[in-house]
Amino acid sequence: MTDEFLDPVVSSSHLATGSFPEISEVEFGLTLANNAFHRWMTRCMATAGYPDLSPMEILVLHTVYNRNKPKKLADICLVLHIEDTHNVNYALRKLKAAGLVTEGRVGKEKTVQVSDLGAQACDDYRQMRERLLLKTLKTLELEPGDVSRLAALLRLMSGQYDQAARAATTY
Repeated sequence: MTDEFLDPVVSSSHLATGSFPEISEVEFGLTLANNAFHRWMTRCMATAGYPDLSPMEILVLHTVYNRNKPKKLADICLVLHIEDTHNVNYALRKLKAAGLVTEGRVGKEKTVQVSDLGAQACDDYRQMRERLLLKTLKTLELEPGDVSRLAALLRLMSGQYDQAARAATTY
């Protein structure tokens, strides 16, 4: 199917009437992808045996497990690009209560590290992800380079939205 046969799909036609209507298509795609991704994460983690975790808690758990090194709250927020540390702190408290992370200290700073149970949860999630998502994605025959370019574009777009948010705050 060629692009000339594709009509724009947007959730808010009034936003698609500006100088760059294609961005409304991207924003609608981001909305759908974000909601589907959150639904996927919670269902995948539930299938892996951890049904009570929210998308935020799952993201935080995977971030803490990354490279299996202790993490500070500020570093977790920076990596996930979250301004409200209260949300991440709440997620960490829930993960600690579930036995998935442990607390420690580096100097005066509190750190968190994944527990053995948390590592197992992440590995179980990874196995479910491979079986239920990646296996079917491979049938789409996506080019790895195209996927990497899309990821880079999304990161660049996040910077544009950040800049626009700063501008809106000072407007």
